[in-house]
Amino acid sequence: MRVLAVGDIVGKTGLQKLKDVLPYIIKEKEIDFVIVNGENAADGMGLTEKMYREILALNVDVVTMGNHTWGKKEIFNFIEDKNIVRPANYPSNNPGKGYEFFECKNKTIAVINLIGRTTMGVLSENPFIIAKDIIDEIKEAVDIIIIDFHAEATAEKIALGYYLDGEATIIFGTHTHVQTADEKILEKGTAYISDIGMTGPKKSVIGMDVDASIKRFVTSLPEKYKVAEGKGMFNSCIFEIDENTNKVTKIERLNK
Repeated sequence: MRVLAVGDIVGKTGLQKLKDVLPYIIKEKEIDFVIVNGENAADGMGLTEKMYREILALNVDVVTMGNHTWGKKEIFNFIEDKNIVRPANYPSNNPGKGYEFFECKNKTIAVINLIGRTTMGVLSENPFIIAKDIIDEIKEAVDIIIIDFHAEATAEKIALGYYLDGEATIIFGTHTHVQTADEKILEKGTAYISDIGMTGPKKSVIGMDVDASIKRFVTSLPEKYKVAEGKGMFNSCIFEIDENTNKVTKIERLNK
């Protein structure tokens, strides 16, 4: 089985790049299951229902979210949909769900979304404790557990990888929009990468307009961020799973 995880979709450029590249990748790489992080799709902050439906129409199985989950009010119209998950460690009374089950090639897959707490500025519960509680609850009912950890701090991501080594099948990071080169299979079998990168404007500062971003750093004055335009880039990661052991045997990073 081959699982494809696509890095944060940023703006219209990111969505168009996804439309241009994903069908080819699914066919060429014989992908069975697709996860896309969509929390930056709508002008860099949030997700509209139209965009959500367009993403699913590309044979995407599940859309994960992050710190901009509530960036567009219309999210409340579809946040309960089966094919979208928001961070499981958001306050428990928030709408939506933090994980969902999917069937693929006679396997039951659980996709869990988590958000980090280090420098994220988001009210959330401890992702380590929440993840462990969820896994303990569902592990007997699933074959494969995949976690999208939407977090800023590399250390927090790496620590979660070791903490859940042997319990999660795959842990991949999102949020920083920069693809890391630290993909590995940990000692007890969990496949890990700190960040799968971004699908959005190539000439940008993590998806945002270059000039506006520079002005913020040079002047230290408030400057409204705006999504960059121009040529897009596509970051993702393929995890190849042995269907006999349900363990990852190969990790391949893509940058198109």
